[in-house]
Amino acid sequence: MANIILMGPPGAGKGTQAKRIVDAFKLPHISTGDMFREAISQGTPLGLQAKAIIERGDLVPDELTIGLVKERLSRDDCAEGFLLDGFPRTIPQAEALKVLGPEIGRAIDLVIDISVPDEELVRRIAGRRVCPKCGASYHITDMKPKKEGICDRCGAELIQRKDDNAESLKVRLDNYYKQTAPLIDFYEKEGLYHHFDGMVGADNLFKEIQTLLEASK
Repeated sequence: MANIILMGPPGAGKGTQAKRIVDAFKLPHISTGDMFREAISQGTPLGLQAKAIIERGDLVPDELTIGLVKERLSRDDCAEGFLLDGFPRTIPQAEALKVLGPEIGRAIDLVIDISVPDEELVRRIAGRRVCPKCGASYHITDMKPKKEGICDRCGAELIQRKDDNAESLKVRLDNYYKQTAPLIDFYEKEGLYHHFDGMVGADNLFKEIQTLLEASK
């Protein structure tokens, strides 16, 4: 199977597609957020460093993030492929991954990028509701829970994240376009980049991604 990077702005549908990809192809889903939480909860040396930085309200430096990624990708469950979500976010991170991937036998094979117009991202994000207990995601019009305001999976009360609003999204999108969008050019030059239109609907989008992944086996 393939070693995959999943890219796209907030609200593009990465979470939905990530779940479908890892379920269909039995790949570990490597999210930087999950990695930090796991390292912190386990009290690893890198986790303790990250905890102190996060608690100060500072951004975790690249060296630390890259160290955590290397640690996680080196595990046995990534030997047959993985889906990397939320990393790299910047060109320096991509360059570091280009070096460390082959070092540990985990070179990147494919980069999947999902794009959606900004106005649609705003609509999706503003209507998003999440479960604070199990992490399931819903939408007030597009993906309603069976019972309004209640998670289908675990029955917890759904919430709207503090940064799921138009004002916060503008800041997040500005950061995305400044930092992460240049990765498109980087991975195009590497011959790894594959673009997908996030407006075709979740089912059609997954079919398109599935076709690419089946062909790359």
